[in-house]
Amino acid sequence: MTTKPEAAHERKGSFIDTVKAVSWGFLGVRRNADYQKDIAKLNPLHLIAVGVGMAFLFVLALIVLVNWVAG
Repeated sequence: MTTKPEAAHERKGSFIDTVKAVSWGFLGVRRNADYQKDIAKLNPLHLIAVGVGMAFLFVLALIVLVNWVAG
């Protein structure tokens, strides 16, 4: 008999909420109350995945910009 352990509460944040939280994190501007709401409702693994993806896109955009300016 295998049962799934019950979580203290289910995190139900949307993809858009996760992208907004990561975007505010990149800018470094966030109110503490909003930060606490994000911690309560967003999945940490989703935050990490979106953060890595957005960092990759940022680096890719910088490479394209440098190649365009230098070309």
